[in-house]
Amino acid sequence: MGMFNWPAMTGIIGLPQLAEAGGYSLNFDILEANIVNLAIAIGLLIYFGRGFLGDALVKRREAIESAISEAEANQKKAAATLAEEQEKLAQAQAEAQKILANAKTNASKAKEQILAEAKHEIQRVKDAASQDTTASQERAIADVRQRVTAMALEKVEADLKNQLGNNESAQQKLVDKSIALLGGKS
Repeated sequence: MGMFNWPAMTGIIGLPQLAEAGGYSLNFDILEANIVNLAIAIGLLIYFGRGFLGDALVKRREAIESAISEAEANQKKAAATLAEEQEKLAQAQAEAQKILANAKTNASKAKEQILAEAKHEIQRVKDAASQDTTASQERAIADVRQRVTAMALEKVEADLKNQLGNNESAQQKLVDKSIALLGGKS
């Protein structure tokens, strides 16, 4: 049997063998019977590899358990960090709200102060304008009084000159009377 024969290699009795052998026969050639070879190989692997595979599987299991416990620890750590950061965010938001409220309060106070100062300035300008108007009126009145007085004096002088004219005795009487009024006796 030098030829490649599938049924012969598997140890199964097939039709081609029957045809060659002229009947039923079993293949006792261990090297050609792969099922036997395979069973031997598996047996040897189980016998010699049991300790090695067991140790490898135990190590692999320990590595997986270690990775799982590390992942759980990392998850807990991440959850704690997340909680801390959320708390910090809440505090920051609260602080921002306080700052905003303070800014609004300060802006309102500044607005009120500016409005009060503007009203005060308007009142001051009105008062200054009123004082200027009053001063202008007083100056105008003083000017009118001076003019009226000057005109009255001119009129009195003109009347006196007309009345006294060339009369020296009347002029002397007027001078004496004026001196007497001023405190001198004549």
